[in-house]
Amino acid sequence: MRISLPASVSLGLAALLTLTGCGFTGSSTGSSQTTQVADKQQRIVVDNFRAPVANWALESDAAYILSLSGCLETLTRYDEAEGKIVPLLATEWKQTSPLEWDFTIREGVTFQDGTPLTAEAVVGSLQRVLKAAVPARAFNPKVVSGVAALDERTVRITTPTESPLVPYRLASVNTGVLSPAAFKGANVDPFGHCTGPFKPVSEKAKQSLTLDRNENYWGGEVQLAGAEVRFVTDGATRTTQVQTGEADISMSIPVSGLATLEADSNVKVLKADSPRTATLYMNNGKAPFDKVEFRQAVTKALDLEALAASVYEGAAIPANGPFAPSEPWAGGNPGAPKKDVDAARKLLSEAGYTSDRPLEIIAIVERAEFADVATVIQDNLKAVGVPVSIVTKEYAAVEPDLLSGNYDMVLSQRNRLIDIADPIGFLTADYTCDGTYNLSHFCNEEYDAIIARASRTADAEERYGLYAQAGKILRDQAVNVWLVNEQAIDAVRSNVLGHTQDPLARYVLRAQSAKPAS
Repeated sequence: MRISLPASVSLGLAALLTLTGCGFTGSSTGSSQTTQVADKQQRIVVDNFRAPVANWALESDAAYILSLSGCLETLTRYDEAEGKIVPLLATEWKQTSPLEWDFTIREGVTFQDGTPLTAEAVVGSLQRVLKAAVPARAFNPKVVSGVAALDERTVRITTPTESPLVPYRLASVNTGVLSPAAFKGANVDPFGHCTGPFKPVSEKAKQSLTLDRNENYWGGEVQLAGAEVRFVTDGATRTTQVQTGEADISMSIPVSGLATLEADSNVKVLKADSPRTATLYMNNGKAPFDKVEFRQAVTKALDLEALAASVYEGAAIPANGPFAPSEPWAGGNPGAPKKDVDAARKLLSEAGYTSDRPLEIIAIVERAEFADVATVIQDNLKAVGVPVSIVTKEYAAVEPDLLSGNYDMVLSQRNRLIDIADPIGFLTADYTCDGTYNLSHFCNEEYDAIIARASRTADAEERYGLYAQAGKILRDQAVNVWLVNEQAIDAVRSNVLGHTQDPLARYVLRAQSAKPAS
């Protein structure tokens, strides 16, 4: 198999200075349209829903902060509009043998510290991620066996088995490239060491990141002087700040704030279908969740249609498993499970369940609606004789316990295309026996064999069929309760120009982001 993609990459910069029909006042063009000229001294504020952890380590979720902030760039990029992988820091790539992929590095790119982008610099960044104690879900020694520079402009990626999805893996934000100067001992310093349109210059720990324009950006002129990305975990606060103008862009707006924002002429609410499912994770490695009958009983006890209509106010649809029914790998639409109290009680009896202690649900505070979701689940389970207590915590505080299996249930949401833009990353990390993000602590040999086969399958239709088989096993085993399929909902002040919503929340500050001249 050989794949080669063209060197062209479109950044859409030509449309920045003349935007029509945006609802702003400005100089007249002599027609019904209005011309908006960007004020290149403007700065904007972005409210993001999570804060960086792990001292900016690229293998961690801190890479998402650096990417959405317009700092960190990768060799390839997933274009959500086109639904395909396109060039970024690499201009082309090809599979030169069953186990080898060669990527051509873009010429004329410099890091923000002035040093040139070379194959050696790329290799240094990627090897750092590959050797991490806790490897990235999309790029780790299980799927990549080596990274080497063949010459000044060519990087070779070697895999332990044939892998058709290497270009997808190189679009993961965890494979972002930093200058060699960013790596000093165990620490990672992204300040001044990225290639993107914005350069981080200062931070307030767990509060904000301040960025300035990269005057030498390889992709064209950057329209904003800079930005501040604030880490605001409370959804209600993000909603309020974009309405008052304290923030120009607020990400991940809770449904409780939609009506208010949609009625405000100064705010645009952006919605997009998203591969994100709100999920009640159950610890399959711990009693009583180690019995499939008990997990099935929890599923039968919940009224997902009422949950979607009430807490989510109709902005989400009941889920029928780990995939949304519209996805090509969903394998048909079996329909969301229906509430059946009698069936739930029968399954609890078959599981030998006794309510000797209340089971705990952790509701992640970054999702404002989860407190209400937890209350609904608590009431539903109480009706079948399962007592539940609720605690609310920030995700960063609870993740170690989740990964170690020290919990009962947790409400969280997982974007299944966030690691790589193909379900293989999600299905491997979250549900295989050795998965690095297996919060459910589920292990099934048949499932693992299907995923291993899918990872070697180049034909997309055949691979999607294998994903559907894997999804059926997860549904049949009631590994979790997949509650509702959500939309990506962001809010933007109406005077922000050139903003494009990214449903995967990887790219927010871009070269074309702008505000109009007064």
